[in-house]
Amino acid sequence: MVNLEKNAVLVVIDVQKAWTNPNFGRRNNPNAEKVISKLIDEFRGSGRTVIHVRHDSMNPDSIFKVGKETFEFNDEVKPVTGEMVITKHANSAFIGTDLESTLRKMGNPQVFYAGLVTDHCVSATARMSGNLGFRSYVIEDACATFERKDFNGDKISPEDVHRVNLASIDGEFADVIKSGDLY
Repeated sequence: MVNLEKNAVLVVIDVQKAWTNPNFGRRNNPNAEKVISKLIDEFRGSGRTVIHVRHDSMNPDSIFKVGKETFEFNDEVKPVTGEMVITKHANSAFIGTDLESTLRKMGNPQVFYAGLVTDHCVSATARMSGNLGFRSYVIEDACATFERKDFNGDKISPEDVHRVNLASIDGEFADVIKSGDLY
């Protein structure tokens, strides 16, 4: 169990409509958005900070490009007035943004990460968070990813991609927990 401190922060990464594109393939954890929505409600309800991150691709044809409907946040996790929204152009939410300075001004809080996708932007952000010295947590059931192909062209299940990436983060860059571990 993790005791939430008063200044704990939930960072929700890239839960954008683009991820519903079937071209990404099979996904694990279809309930991730529901878990994230519940976490957002809990953080809001307790007066804690929620920060929303979204990816804006530098490729004008990308489905993650500002101005496209697919760039928008998933309806279940939309920010409310007053919540910080960070738009990033790299995989880590710390690169080219004011996330680090914002967290430092908050007194180096516990930082909880949730979002899409586990092995890309969630992992990159959590790794950098740990390297910057933040007490970082990745909420396993509030993240999801897609199947991948390895260098031989063999498919790797999204469950395996998710599990291996979280295993490589856990204890080194962040603690991996489940949403039910928060109190």
